Amino acid sequence: MRLKSLFREPLLHFLAIGAALFLFFHWSGGAGQGTTRLVITGGQIAHLEAGFTRTWQRAPTEAELKGLIDDWVREEIATREAMTNGLDRDDTVIRRRLRQKFEFAAEDMTDARPASDVELQAWLDANADDYRREPRVSLRQVHLGAQRGTALADDAHRLLERLSAAGPQADITTLGDSRMLPPGMEQAGASEVARTFGEEFAAALLKIEPGRWAGPVRSGYGLHVVIVDAIEPGRTPALAEVRALVERDFMADRRKRSLEALYAGLLERYEVRIEPRRDEAPAPGTAR
Repeated sequence: MRLKSLFREPLLHFLAIGAALFLFFHWSGGAGQGTTRLVITGGQIAHLEAGFTRTWQRAPTEAELKGLIDDWVREEIATREAMTNGLDRDDTVIRRRLRQKFEFAAEDMTDARPASDVELQAWLDANADDYRREPRVSLRQVHLGAQRGTALADDAHRLLERLSAAGPQADITTLGDSRMLPPGMEQAGASEVARTFGEEFAAALLKIEPGRWAGPVRSGYGLHVVIVDAIEPGRTPALAEVRALVERDFMADRRKRSLEALYAGLLERYEVRIEPRRDEAPAPGTAR
């Protein structure tokens, strides 16, 4: 039982990944240097053929295949000669590309098993705010604009009395000052309401009792008499509702943590010294 537990240790996995990557890059990266022998395998030729076929939707002719092989040989020679002459050093593009390939290879060796429901639920619980569903509201409104001047507030209160007397089904099609604002919204998220009417309006709207006319509610456009027909409070969804999103984020985090652990392990093989910038004064007591 203790041996099985040892095999499940993440540290052991990371050490194995690090060793495998070291051997992979040692043999694949060092094989071409210091030798003039070039070997193109049957697998590489098949790869060249497959790439041509994907691009041109047909297999290459013999002459085209020879051209592909000749181009591969030239590329290999150019790569080896460039590295021999140090052209790959201090080149930001090449360094980034090598890092990219290194990390892609590392990801291929990380834990690729599917996430369990227990792991996903734990991730959802720990990151609930990232998946929380915002409140949704259905509303109707009548807008009175600031051009009414000092009569604006009184007009809004009179309109509220009129609509309250008429009830929830009052006809508002001919009321209001603006035809640019929507007379109503159905199942709109709080953020959508805020984009349309402003944050102040959206915040006030969520405090209104549904089913009766209320107001006046202020916005950047003036005052509004509103009725909330229905409201759905914000909530954290069940795992089944957001499983695809949770699984994507969980797996991305797993890969990130594996890569960080790999770098931490590899860093132990290096001595890192950070020298001061040229324009920095030496630390006190440091010889000039």
